[in-house]
Amino acid sequence: MLVHIAIKNLAIVKKVELTLGLGLTAITGETGAGKSIALDALGLCLGERAESNMVRDGADKAEVVAHFDIAKVKSAREFLSEHELQQDDNLDECFIRRVISPEGRSKAFVNGIPVNLSQLKALGSKLAFIHSQHAHYQFLKPEFQRKVLDQYAQHSSILLQVAQSHKTYSHTYKQLKQLEAQQQQRLDRCQLLSYQVKELDEFSIAEDEFATLENDFKKLSNTQELIDNTEFAVHTLKTSDDANALSLLQKSIKSLNNVAHFDEGVNGIIESLQNALIQAEDACNELEHYQERIEADPEQLAYIETRYSSAMDLARKHQVRPEALYETHLALAQEYQSLMAQEDSLTVLTDEVQTNYQHYLAASKKLSASRTKAAKLLSTEIQQSIREMNLPHASVDVRVKQELEPTPTALGNDIVQIYLSVNPGQASDLMDKVVSGGELSRIGLALQVISAKDTLIPTMVFDEVDTGISGPTASLVGRLLRRLGEKAQVMCVTHLPQVAAQAHNQLFVSKVTDGKTTETTLLKLSKEERINEIARLLAGDELTDTAIANAKDLLKM
Repeated sequence: MLVHIAIKNLAIVKKVELTLGLGLTAITGETGAGKSIALDALGLCLGERAESNMVRDGADKAEVVAHFDIAKVKSAREFLSEHELQQDDNLDECFIRRVISPEGRSKAFVNGIPVNLSQLKALGSKLAFIHSQHAHYQFLKPEFQRKVLDQYAQHSSILLQVAQSHKTYSHTYKQLKQLEAQQQQRLDRCQLLSYQVKELDEFSIAEDEFATLENDFKKLSNTQELIDNTEFAVHTLKTSDDANALSLLQKSIKSLNNVAHFDEGVNGIIESLQNALIQAEDACNELEHYQERIEADPEQLAYIETRYSSAMDLARKHQVRPEALYETHLALAQEYQSLMAQEDSLTVLTDEVQTNYQHYLAASKKLSASRTKAAKLLSTEIQQSIREMNLPHASVDVRVKQELEPTPTALGNDIVQIYLSVNPGQASDLMDKVVSGGELSRIGLALQVISAKDTLIPTMVFDEVDTGISGPTASLVGRLLRRLGEKAQVMCVTHLPQVAAQAHNQLFVSKVTDGKTTETTLLKLSKEERINEIARLLAGDELTDTAIANAKDLLKM
């Protein structure tokens, strides 16, 4: 529950601190005094959006600090633990601080740790909720009526099953639609790849084959030139009768040997020439063997030339280097196999989508049955509540029906609508067609109280939900809120003395001005001060003995 709230420089509040307790707390004061500012401050701590005009004129920032006791709020403790926001020395308390700059920027802290707005909202939803002045109008919407019914039915486990089955179905359905949308494009690509892969399969180039082809093509296409030049080289090295390299080297060595005994320095030269002779003889032998292997092969040349040309043509067709043709073949074959596998998976996925859809329908049917059962009980409870609020002839029927051709949603396929009749002889119809503003206020309040009473959220705030209600009905509303306050912490901004008198505690909001600045204050009223404030609500600014006596009677009741 909310234990304490401190507000500084927010709107027309300069500085206010409030300590709050259990039960129903009424917040009263003159119109325009700023009764809703405390609720706005609490809303900021629950993750509501901040505005620049929230900062008091002349202040450098606005600040709100809320202290919550979460000893009995398991969901909040689990959230803090999951996001590492808990206080190690005190796990039963939570402090939320919100700071707003004059430019409208804001910062939020939980137990001194910075958090983003989505985290703050998620935590705030577990600590408190605020019903605004015109919240009852939202009960006219079928989606909100469904939310009330689900909260009343307390079938969160079934809702979770529906949401999970919907998520699974939606995921596979989306995949299926993507595959179907791409199917024609995929078929066209498969057709092209089938032709390309078949062509490359038939050519069947091996890895690094093109380099070999290129070398063989050069060799075979220049066979005669190779023969002529090798013959000339052998002739020059060995077979020439006039002079050849080997004989010249031998003559040179012999000539130097004749003079070596005159100078030992010649021996090194002789050794080098002998080594050269040996290498020349080896080279000549290799050249003769190479020459023997050279032969013209027109058939082999034609084959190599044809394959070499085909490789060049395929490389140009696929816009790759001829050396990369082998890798291109592998890549296209792999892509083709992948696309064909997708065609197979399309059939499998179609079956999977249908299976997931049936699981979703089964979960939705279970949810619909639970809603239908709870709707009967909720109808009785709403009817009883609003009959107590001076609508003695009201008849309520919460109806649940499934759409004939539903679009699957995470909340099932039900349409929930509240039909009612408030006058004898009046046919039941949708609320927005049969109720007046005052009647809607009462019905809306009954729905709010009923939907909130079983919630695990410890703090509930009602901002002038009693608008359009007066007299005996106001007393009934006050008792309704008091009963709710006996189970949880409830705060209610009200103008009605009958409601304020039912509160366990009462706060008074006043506004003072010195002609230059305006300031709002909130005070917790003592027993005597409550009598005077309720008398003011009864009689206006002038307190009469009669009004005071009536106020005392209201408080006694």
